[in-house]
Amino acid sequence: MKLASLRHGRDGQLVVVSRDLSRCVAVPHIAPTLQRAMDEWAHLAPRLMRVYEILNDGDADGAKPFNSRDCASPLPRAYQWADGSAYVTHVELVRKARGAEMPPSFWTDPLMYQGGSDSFIGPCDPISAGDEAWGIDFEAEVAVITDDVPPGVGASGAEHHIKLLMLVNDVSLRNLIPSELAKNFGFFQSKPASAFSPVAVTPDELGEAWSGGKVHLPLTVDFNGVRFGSPNAGEDMTFSFPQLIAHAAKTRMLGAGTIVGSGTVANKDHSHGSCCIAERRTLEQLEHGAPRTPFMKFGDRVRIEMFDSEGRSIFGAIDQDVIRYGS
Repeated sequence: MKLASLRHGRDGQLVVVSRDLSRCVAVPHIAPTLQRAMDEWAHLAPRLMRVYEILNDGDADGAKPFNSRDCASPLPRAYQWADGSAYVTHVELVRKARGAEMPPSFWTDPLMYQGGSDSFIGPCDPISAGDEAWGIDFEAEVAVITDDVPPGVGASGAEHHIKLLMLVNDVSLRNLIPSELAKNFGFFQSKPASAFSPVAVTPDELGEAWSGGKVHLPLTVDFNGVRFGSPNAGEDMTFSFPQLIAHAAKTRMLGAGTIVGSGTVANKDHSHGSCCIAERRTLEQLEHGAPRTPFMKFGDRVRIEMFDSEGRSIFGAIDQDVIRYGS
């Protein structure tokens, strides 16, 4: 099943989207918003699935063309957004470039931060920044949305709580990060609003690509119309989504509608390219002694998308350009 939120008020209007992303139908009689659907998922998901089946058969009353540019993020705001760093090879590479040892615990205990979730931006909304000198960077990731997760759940029980998956552009302002982390109190100014894919999908839509709590498909990133990277999201993922959820729920419950991100997708085989500029700059630093690729400038554009084995877009595309505040 595929779901999206059209722009409507703060929390959007929930629509069911056809498998080929061509049509959608609003379902206010079932749930006006995706958050409402998450709150009562066990009861409402079967009803939404029935609409999905009818829509794919071409018989849904009130169906209309689906356009990603009409979308907010699937959850335009969420009660919780926790982003992990599941690709430890990415962390190891960045630390190596600055001559820092990586603690052994990084391979056994996930890194995670709690991001701002009061106002995500839509998949085709611009990335707004005040200054190019902030080091504007994209970070292409995969994320899951959970129902209510009890505190202390183990990884073996956490996968049951994954109800939807989507893509993320977790924008980072790289040049603001060092001074924030130096205070030993985490990110804030350096992590502006994230954008999510137009569509969130149930795990069954991924077929065999969803295995072991990971998505075994390439995540493609095009930067200014040129392929920047397509690493496989299932390879080299040290911590699966169930493990990330268990980590987040160790001391607290996770309310329905919690979003958990994978962190920047990365592979040990760098021939597949990168999902963020920082990683490419790190590789350039190691190979040439200095980075060569600049961070994003005003007018630059990034496109993030994932395709199935037959080349069909699964989630639709995150497609954003960079603008200055107020322009």
